[in-house]
Amino acid sequence: MTLKMPAEWAPHDAVWIGFPHLADEWSGQIDAARRDVAAFANAVHDGGRGEQVRLVVNDDRQAQIAAALVDPGVSIVIQPLGDIWLRDTGPIVAGIGAARRARNFEFNWWGEKFVMPGDQEVGAALAASSGLPVDDQDWVLEGGGIDVDGTGLCVTTEECLLNPNRNPLLTRDDIAVRLHRSLGIDRLLWLGKGLVGDHTDGHVDNLARFVGAGRLALPVAASDDDPNMHIYADARARTAAFGGIEIVDLPSPGRIEVDGEVAAASYMNFYIGNSVVVVPTYGVANDQAAVDALAALFPGRRAVGVPALGIIAGGGSFHCSSQQLPA
Repeated sequence: MTLKMPAEWAPHDAVWIGFPHLADEWSGQIDAARRDVAAFANAVHDGGRGEQVRLVVNDDRQAQIAAALVDPGVSIVIQPLGDIWLRDTGPIVAGIGAARRARNFEFNWWGEKFVMPGDQEVGAALAASSGLPVDDQDWVLEGGGIDVDGTGLCVTTEECLLNPNRNPLLTRDDIAVRLHRSLGIDRLLWLGKGLVGDHTDGHVDNLARFVGAGRLALPVAASDDDPNMHIYADARARTAAFGGIEIVDLPSPGRIEVDGEVAAASYMNFYIGNSVVVVPTYGVANDQAAVDALAALFPGRRAVGVPALGIIAGGGSFHCSSQQLPA
């Protein structure tokens, strides 16, 4: 039987979150990034009402730094890692309940762009620690490159999954077959490009996210200088042409720059926990509108805005830094 990857809103036993430790990766913002990640972990823990939070730190020194920032109920796990983006380097779980299995995909540093020791080993280590059966997969896939609604429907981008720097010998059809075998995906919505400034080659979790079965949230440009206006329009056109998917509007934060360059800042990088939806905020006009919109979409959860200008300096946000363990 093919096991389906559950939707993120399905119950979780736990979540892994990566903690920053490589100062050179953060443009002088590592302390701010640590505070952002700790605030994210605390929000997901939600005073014990959310899932178990496992904050993954590189060594004893990072454990000490993290312990001073997180709530007592947040577990600190020492496990060597490179960058913090466990959405991409961590295992992806297919199935629910007793049928769950951890899929450990190959990782090649987003097309050999940001090579760091520990990134290729952390997924297997976390998978083993989950207590689930682990299946090594013989192809490259990053969790940020896909999003699912739990019914077998998946959204991705051509820029990422068809990029020759990932699986150069696999065709579009080959990838569809492998997604079905690994994660039970049988309907695949291909969007085009990801956000401007996204060093991962267009991860879809910055562009389009499922918020219900057959319901896809897409950004609305904040203004005429929104660097992703045309990308949003193309994503809408492709989704409408696919058919059978309800499009839900979410705001865009607009143009956010880090060191003079456009950052891939997006409210789409929210994380759906057991009791909360954590929304990255950037100190701009649309922050509250994004939190309010997600609160309306998930009435059984609190929507919480958490500042993300520190973590975005490293190229990602809260969803990128996390990987859930479905219940």
